[in-house]
Amino acid sequence: MNNPSDSKLTEQPESAESGVAAVDRAFAILAAFDIEQDCLSLAEIARRTGLYKSTILRLVASLEKAGFIRKLGDGRYSVGPEPLRLSQLYQGSFHLRDVIHPLLESITEESGETSSFYVLENGSRVVLFRVEPKRAVRVSVIEGARFSLHTGASGKILRAFSKLSDPSLVQIRESFWACSFGERDPETAAVSVPVFAMGYELKGALTLSGPADRLVKEHIQNAAAILLRNAAIATSALGGNNNELRAALDRVNL
Repeated sequence: MNNPSDSKLTEQPESAESGVAAVDRAFAILAAFDIEQDCLSLAEIARRTGLYKSTILRLVASLEKAGFIRKLGDGRYSVGPEPLRLSQLYQGSFHLRDVIHPLLESITEESGETSSFYVLENGSRVVLFRVEPKRAVRVSVIEGARFSLHTGASGKILRAFSKLSDPSLVQIRESFWACSFGERDPETAAVSVPVFAMGYELKGALTLSGPADRLVKEHIQNAAAILLRNAAIATSALGGNNNELRAALDRVNL
């Protein structure tokens, strides 16, 4: 959940807002929504943003007209359909779906677990693509969901192989895979590996996640092998050199 103390904007009473201030406050309203609470009352939006209710009502009217927010029958607000359209444009701009999505389908089919592809975006890890298994009990994540870089296997990969490189992740940079157990969700385990493009550019983290009681430590190495094999395919398709990923796969298979 958003931390109100982190996201509040200091607002002074004013009769007219500058265009830049209005845009900043509109974005703050949209940022108030999260996966844990996707429907918010006017009072809760005010609490999370620090904005006056009168300001929120004025901006929400514009956001609603543009399709970014919708008002529910009970008076609360939720995100509208326009961000979905923009999300689809965002996904397309990466030119990755044709390469990554078939591999996610293959990973999920082989493992029986949820597969995802995370990208680094504004200091967070964002689910760009995901494929869920048909089984009843599974880990469900939503495309576009944003999580902390400091939890989860994919967060470790994005930190280890990006310009944000963390000295504590040297072992992950050497092994080319990371795992996590209950770091974001106590009932979930995950494994993740990097995907590169030309010039060793990190494109994202290929990730497999499942219930912790099913994706136990004894299965983690097999999951890493599945991911490394597919990451090597993705990296080659994106014009990158997959030699190190294949070497990491050989080490896992020993």
